[in-house]
Amino acid sequence: LCSFLGLLYQEYRDKSTREEIETRRLQDSQTDPEETSPSEETPSEAELTTKIENKAPPQINLLRNSNSRFNLWQDLPEVQSSGVLSILQPDEIKLQEAMFELVTSEASYYKSLNLLVSHFMENERLKKILHQSEAHILFSNVLDVMAVSERFLLDLEQRVEENIVISDVCDIVYQHTVNHFSVYITYVSNQTYQERAYKQLLQDKPAFRELISQLELDPKCKGLSFSSFLILPFQRITRLKLLVQNILKKVEEKSDRESTALDAHKELETVVKACNEGVRKMSRTEQMISIQKKLEFKIKSVPIISHSRWLLKQGELQQMNGPKTSRTLRTKKLFREIYLFLFNDLLVICRQIPGDKYQVFDSAPRGLLRVEELEDQGQSLANVFILRLLENADDREASYMLKASSQSEMKRWMISLAPNRRTKFVSFTSRLVDCPQIQCVHPYVAQQPDELSLELADVLNILDKTDDGWIFGERLHDQERGWFPSSMGEEILNPKIRAQNLKECFRVHKSDDSQRRKLGSRNRQ
Repeated sequence: LCSFLGLLYQEYRDKSTREEIETRRLQDSQTDPEETSPSEETPSEAELTTKIENKAPPQINLLRNSNSRFNLWQDLPEVQSSGVLSILQPDEIKLQEAMFELVTSEASYYKSLNLLVSHFMENERLKKILHQSEAHILFSNVLDVMAVSERFLLDLEQRVEENIVISDVCDIVYQHTVNHFSVYITYVSNQTYQERAYKQLLQDKPAFRELISQLELDPKCKGLSFSSFLILPFQRITRLKLLVQNILKKVEEKSDRESTALDAHKELETVVKACNEGVRKMSRTEQMISIQKKLEFKIKSVPIISHSRWLLKQGELQQMNGPKTSRTLRTKKLFREIYLFLFNDLLVICRQIPGDKYQVFDSAPRGLLRVEELEDQGQSLANVFILRLLENADDREASYMLKASSQSEMKRWMISLAPNRRTKFVSFTSRLVDCPQIQCVHPYVAQQPDELSLELADVLNILDKTDDGWIFGERLHDQERGWFPSSMGEEILNPKIRAQNLKECFRVHKSDDSQRRKLGSRNRQ
């Protein structure tokens, strides 16, 4: 049915996102986005049905037919010969393409899952090398995930076969998300164990390492790594949400199709959030146990480990010695090192002591922190800010003058310590008419808890930027915030395209106005 079916999902995804980037670049370079001619009249749904109901539906079987060469709905011979392309408005054709892409991409994804199972998991030599428990951690419930994908794809196929003009796909997405997609949460939650087991096996079992390398070289894998197959389910569930968003942007407002798209999107968002939480939960618990062991309290001890607590940022800063009023460059040592552990609800201030330990000498609830930047203070006080604890460990107000190693490090600490502080550019959630935007052209994997991992073609509002090449952004499709290098993206310069991106974003999230009202004050991490 489509050229993507000759592709594995990893290749399809890369091709699709790069096309999205190029389309946006082209739009950004134009002064006026294309508009539909006002003289064109849109035929009613009833007229369309009458004109196309006698046309033969396309015979499609994506599960078996993996060599067809059509990559667009309008390229299907049945569509071309039916005459519907001369009847449908350009907007309806775009909607058909968006729905068709959801179907064909699921077929490509199913093909890749099938290869993961048949080529890797069911390899007889691999079964002999791996202990049953190792195989279970490595492949988790991938057979359940594949069965769910197959059932989903069969229902999508059936819908496409009903009529040349696809009536809807989001109702099918909704049903499957509600009834079957919990298998994704199970698979993705196992990701931390899976990555660790894979690294350990590569290290400890030379026979495993050699066999995996051998299997990866098979032409079927098209040069793709085993690990790129293991991560497929998480990539797919996230991508599926974006494909539904793409449909939602193209359906008629206040229509039945808009309603089903909003329902499907809401359910997918719930699954994606549960997947993210599942991944974070285990690594966070381990990290908290590790930090607890390193802390020694000079003050009254604070229990660090809690199910609702996680690390946002840690690192060294320079503290100015002596009170603010008596500061002088003649002091023997103007600054001394301190180390901060910032959690989502608590700040712990320490000094590093021998043996990779930290002595805690102050703490405060995160909600009782205030920050203030020092400006035009000369080179010795560059990147200096004041941190105020409205109520510290001694139930008193305390101030610390802190120096960061760079402008970006200072801004990152200030935004993490006081998340509700106004940023340079206001977020889209405040309904600002215009705001700088950037699209991601290089994927980025977060290295620190306050950073944001980026996928190709992500669009973000720029909330703040630094002179040394960092941007604090808010991704439009899920409102996640974080820092990333500015070299990962290209700024969107056309104000009409920026406005269109915001409008589409409001539309996608309009089903939950109450959530949007909370966005301004919620914990952003």
